[in-house]
Amino acid sequence: MKHRSRARGWALQALYAWEQKGGDPAEAIATLSDLVTNLRVSPENRPFAEVLVRLVATNLPRIDRAIEESLTNWRMSRLSVIDRAILRLGTAEMMFVDEVAPRMAIREAVNLAEKYGTNESPRFVNGVLDAVMRRLNPAEPGQA
Repeated sequence: MKHRSRARGWALQALYAWEQKGGDPAEAIATLSDLVTNLRVSPENRPFAEVLVRLVATNLPRIDRAIEESLTNWRMSRLSVIDRAILRLGTAEMMFVDEVAPRMAIREAVNLAEKYGTNESPRFVNGVLDAVMRRLNPAEPGQA
């Protein structure tokens, strides 16, 4: 599982760079490939990072809609690039990666927020992704 946590970190960095370059879905995997080539990314981390980046890029409107429906008094455009990328990763995992439990996806996203975001990011990410989880799985009880 350590490989997946590291892969999420690489995917986050790729999504951050991708959005800075304009966010063209066709360029997402190329951005990750550039990152892998220029930095020391372990071969064990690459496949899951690619899955995550591809999921976000190919399902971006659906992922963003799920996040936007869960934001209170915020718009996607007002979020920091890093928080937006973390929310997209967490939402993509909850929506499309069956072998990752929603609570695990939230926990991993909060860990990324602690590492890469601001002091407020972990709490914000947790709250938004918990709301996304409840919308996606209404039977899921309580806070993450």
